[in-house]
Amino acid sequence: MLRKLLLGFGFAELAKPRPIIDACERIGLENPSATERRPQALRGARLEGLVFVWTLLRERDGSTVITALLGLAGTILVVLPRPIIELSQSLVDENTAELELKPWVVRAARLLGALYLLVVALSRPASGDSSPTDGTGA
Repeated sequence: MLRKLLLGFGFAELAKPRPIIDACERIGLENPSATERRPQALRGARLEGLVFVWTLLRERDGSTVITALLGLAGTILVVLPRPIIELSQSLVDENTAELELKPWVVRAARLLGALYLLVVALSRPASGDSSPTDGTGA
């Protein structure tokens, strides 16, 4: 069920990233109407959605570079969120100096990191599911 919910979020972010970015700005900024969004913000949101969907739908054992990077980003967000918040703001908004973060943004970033780690965990095959998928039927 949780996997389907996260897949739905990933597909929504791929298809319509603007409402998701708008919601994040309303949640995280004291002055969301002051944002001057960079053109690549929508592409970045779509990329995040694509990573979620790809990570959750692939059917391979072991780690991949994308899964490892998502896990690394999640870990950094959980442990040290402020540099990632600043980096993501500079990638998304032109006028970061004018934007005022709400007090709970650091906690929200940590939750986002935990969400990334959850996607990574859900992408791994179940421990009892070690059957070969090479098509030999053995």
